[in-house]
Amino acid sequence: MSDNAVLYQAAAHCLSYPDGDFRELLPQLRAAAPQMDSFLAHAAATEPSELAAHYVQVFDFKNRHSLYLSWWRDGDTRRRGMTLVRFKEVYRQHGMEFTGEELPDFLPAVLEFSAHAGPVLLQEHRPGLELLRLALTDFGTPYASVLQAVCATLPGPSPKDRAEAQALARSGPPREDVGLEPFALIGEH
Repeated sequence: MSDNAVLYQAAAHCLSYPDGDFRELLPQLRAAAPQMDSFLAHAAATEPSELAAHYVQVFDFKNRHSLYLSWWRDGDTRRRGMTLVRFKEVYRQHGMEFTGEELPDFLPAVLEFSAHAGPVLLQEHRPGLELLRLALTDFGTPYASVLQAVCATLPGPSPKDRAEAQALARSGPPREDVGLEPFALIGEH
């Protein structure tokens, strides 16, 4: 188990849709993960329907707040499929089979995995995590403190991660222009 297993498990709950089960876990989450107390205090003080509406507003309508880690590196390109296969391979290498309803790169699923196997995927996708943290901070949502707590467990930030995160933030996720490559007409030289 990871040194930060409890924090990762708590963060997975915090970044999942806030249903009734989440509400019941709030006291345990607050006791187990004081690093996320600002978010957990907000969640405890907010009406369940208001918290659910805020979750939808933050995560379901803005790609710039995507909880799918491969989106930050690959955007909506064909490369994303290979990245998703990589996630599944890493799960298998650690004796786990991904069976969730979500894609294997869904951050709450990756955090649950990290609680058991360590932060290998979190480290691999550190630039995307940092971009998400910055986007949530800029948006002014309490969810930013959850990402801040997760990112604080990872080594660094090294200049390479920061540079990659800033470059990706400036350019956005890659786009694929399939079929738009110029081609020569037959007979032209």
